[in-house]
Amino acid sequence: MIGNDYSLELCNIFHTGQVEPGSCLQRIFGSVQTGLILKDVSLEVRAGEVLAVLGSKGSGKRALLEVISRRSRGPTRGQILLDGAPMTLSLYQKNCGYVSHRVDLIPSLNVEQTLHYAANLTIGSQVSRYVRSSRVRQVLADLALSQVARRSVASLTLSEYRRLAIGIQLVKDPVLLLLDEPTANLDPLSTYLIVSMLSSHARRRGRAVVLTMEKPRSDVFPFLDRAAYLCLGDLVYAGPTRLMLEYFRAIGFPCPDLENPLMYYLCLSTVDRRSRERFIESNTQIIALVEKFKLEGGPYRKSSAGAGGAGHVLLGAGESPPSHKMPLTTLGKPGALQLGFTLYQRLLASTFNLSSIAAQNLFLHLALFPLICTVLWFFYRDIKHQDGPFTFQSLNGFLLNCLITSSACAVVKTACTFPIHRTRFYQEAHEGLYSGPLFLLSFNLYSLPFSILTVAIGSRILFEATGLTSSVDWFLFAAILCSCYLLAEQQTIALLMVIKGSFIAAITSLYLGTIFIILSSGALRSYASLPEWLLYLTYASQTRYSSAFLSRQLFGSVYTALPANCTARFPVNDAFLCRYKDSTAYLAERFGRGSSVFNINDMLDSDFNLSLSYAFPVGFVLLNCILYLIPLPSFIKAKFRD
Repeated sequence: MIGNDYSLELCNIFHTGQVEPGSCLQRIFGSVQTGLILKDVSLEVRAGEVLAVLGSKGSGKRALLEVISRRSRGPTRGQILLDGAPMTLSLYQKNCGYVSHRVDLIPSLNVEQTLHYAANLTIGSQVSRYVRSSRVRQVLADLALSQVARRSVASLTLSEYRRLAIGIQLVKDPVLLLLDEPTANLDPLSTYLIVSMLSSHARRRGRAVVLTMEKPRSDVFPFLDRAAYLCLGDLVYAGPTRLMLEYFRAIGFPCPDLENPLMYYLCLSTVDRRSRERFIESNTQIIALVEKFKLEGGPYRKSSAGAGGAGHVLLGAGESPPSHKMPLTTLGKPGALQLGFTLYQRLLASTFNLSSIAAQNLFLHLALFPLICTVLWFFYRDIKHQDGPFTFQSLNGFLLNCLITSSACAVVKTACTFPIHRTRFYQEAHEGLYSGPLFLLSFNLYSLPFSILTVAIGSRILFEATGLTSSVDWFLFAAILCSCYLLAEQQTIALLMVIKGSFIAAITSLYLGTIFIILSSGALRSYASLPEWLLYLTYASQTRYSSAFLSRQLFGSVYTALPANCTARFPVNDAFLCRYKDSTAYLAERFGRGSSVFNINDMLDSDFNLSLSYAFPVGFVLLNCILYLIPLPSFIKAKFRD
């Protein structure tokens, strides 16, 4: 358990990591060029203090935070101690929080809901619901978000969004909070507001805060207890801000009057690349500063920022010293049941909230498929009144469009609604909150009723064009379309695991579905025209069985024979138009093979085809659980957080 007067210490940290993006093949085979990113970094921050890690782009600020949070990829040497204990992944996940430079929140939730579900995902059931709700209200007040508590995330300003991202971590009250560029691209007032709020939180709760900044402003100087300057992985200074001016003055670099000391010494710690001469001169100077701090900076690094420190002089008359309350996360983590139920509630809330994005999600879940089915019904509404040879072609087109529509609508719906939850899962799983199978189970339980309902409505509309009347026939017709819908959903979910862009994932899923329909449905190419190897390949496609079931149901139940006077009614090209004497002959040509005896009852066994049609989506659910459980390559996971 973390003590009251704890500290975070980094001792002689060396870290090697990727220094260039590299090609896709290089990242797959691990041949990307690496280099030393952090070089002998030693610093500390204590309870109640704010440490600002300052440096230009490429100085190693983010790498330092990832090393502390145990997220770094690549070898690391040195010691990281939290309250004297080695910082392990489990210790970090239990007691610390990390606000990355990119946080993807669910846009259809409102601010209060976002914090509420964050609390339920991070605080165990040992903490009462009242305490969790009180903590959410406290965070809303501390971050000045109470006025926008009912506003959707999508409508927030950048400053409000950034404060909400911070609040998601603060709601669990971590003893150490890491923030990667929390003030990037913010206006001066918002920057001042966020830094002052973090300082207030550190002092009142007795927590340590470490944040990175690339362009520090002078007005945030009073809120920073400590500062650390990095340049290309080397430490130029690390210690209290109240001693920073004294240190640089002692080594011959006093800050000019009316200059921002934070920015002045940041420029001093940055390599000037405007010309070769300036590069050599600034690089030589920085090397000298690094060596100087290694020799003389020990007392400054170890010095306390408490006595008269910048952050502590701001205690008001009515404020009390830091309380050092124990974090809520130390009282236990949520169980799997609480996590799954919270994820399920969050998914429902994202769909039924009063917002335009939630309305769009609801339309995609419930209305898209029935709408497209209505269009199809309009074109095929007279098919049941047709007779003659054109009946087979029309019904074949109807069957083909049923398969395409059910798959395409599922792909579009999943590609539009799943990615934001997928990305949120990757970011929360990186914090160790829950596993991939639990996320998929919650999502499937949430999505399945919508899928069944929308297919039931859409299939009823299409069923009116078939000429069938039995309720059993409608149920079986809907069941087959539902199996196609569910398979397309699961296939798209699997693709979205590794494909970040929803459009590319949707196109890929549609392309795969189109290939299966062309080869396996028997509607565009008969099995007799397929090469032997391709025919056997169709047995691994769900489309083969769903198409066979629908063909047996539609052709075998309604359209049994052509009119007796077919040749007389269609004298032109009668060899083509009147070549099928009945439905059996038509099905024999589409699903038969060579000169073998065609047995329509064996080839188109309804129970067998229906069972296998559902075996594919069930198999895909299990496959997705395995895929979301196994560790992903680092370069794939990085796409969802970089």
